[in-house]
Amino acid sequence: QNSGDILVNLVTTTQEELNKDEFVQMLEDLNLNDKITGIIWTKSDSVADAVIPEETEVLAGSENFNDSILGVDFTITPFSFFQVNTKGAEELFTIVRDYAKEALGNKKDNIIYDLYSGTGTIGILLSPIAKKVYSIELVEEASIIAYDNANNNGIENIRFIAGDVLDEAEMLKEKPDLIILDPPRSGIHPKSIKKILDLDPDNFIYVSCNPVALADDLPLFLERGYEVKKMESLNLFPMTTNVETVVLLSKVKADSE
Repeated sequence: QNSGDILVNLVTTTQEELNKDEFVQMLEDLNLNDKITGIIWTKSDSVADAVIPEETEVLAGSENFNDSILGVDFTITPFSFFQVNTKGAEELFTIVRDYAKEALGNKKDNIIYDLYSGTGTIGILLSPIAKKVYSIELVEEASIIAYDNANNNGIENIRFIAGDVLDEAEMLKEKPDLIILDPPRSGIHPKSIKKILDLDPDNFIYVSCNPVALADDLPLFLERGYEVKKMESLNLFPMTTNVETVVLLSKVKADSE
């Protein structure tokens, strides 16, 4: 929304036929205020909600497009997760950034883990208040784009790791001061959440698009000695039943401390 870039991705089954030249010409003839940067054709025979590409063909232009969030430029690919509501995303990430600043205070040598990081949006936006950010994402394509996004914005204190959160997080040597959790709609896998809690940071920020999954997960944090310091919901998906919720959890201090 900030850049005005439009990427058209037509998704059909592999059995569908397409007059590619006619399709491209039809789109290029449209009278648009913004610009189409690319037209691609994805073939998918998946019956699941997710589009699992069998084949992707660039019909015109580029297979990527660009947008900016809070003044930081991002390159976005069709299959790397990125918030589609740009203005809503800016509101969401502002809340996350404010919570992180409150949790970390005036410390300058903070270590942040950004788990389920997608294209690294949150980790990149928090890099100015950290000594080091470790972003872990299962989808390798998203991690590659995240690295490019950090590099293009001159950010050097962030490391992107493609792999399973369960395996990769416990291999890191530096103990986190803050862990950002932005899991998929299903929430955090039960095996993963125990390993994540074992990392024992002073603070968590949990970003959830599913209040039901969040309600299931929060008691596990409370059992481990964390308390909900702040919580805010954002109507990122107008005219639907979905909301994004951001929760700041901090370790309860003993009375002697």
